[in-house]
Amino acid sequence: MTATAAVQEDVVVLALSILFGAHMTLVPRVLKLLGELVRPDMLVTGCGIIPREDMDALEAQSIGRLFGPGTPTTDLIAYIESWAAEHLQH
Repeated sequence: MTATAAVQEDVVVLALSILFGAHMTLVPRVLKLLGELVRPDMLVTGCGIIPREDMDALEAQSIGRLFGPGTPTTDLIAYIESWAAEHLQH
């Protein structure tokens, strides 16, 4: 439902918050579905309680930067703004 809604709403950035340990299942599934829905250009990023080794494995699968608990919101905003400046035409 998340991938479909993101495509229907024509979002550019999808930020996932995962706090219950299903990140290694949910994130790859969302990425796969976005690819199938012809939106591999969307930034998928997120935060949650994700061990560093899992963050590395997910980032190797083309997810954007992931953030851990306690990360200031300003860090996420700066990352998304930087990504948008590099990837979006004005």
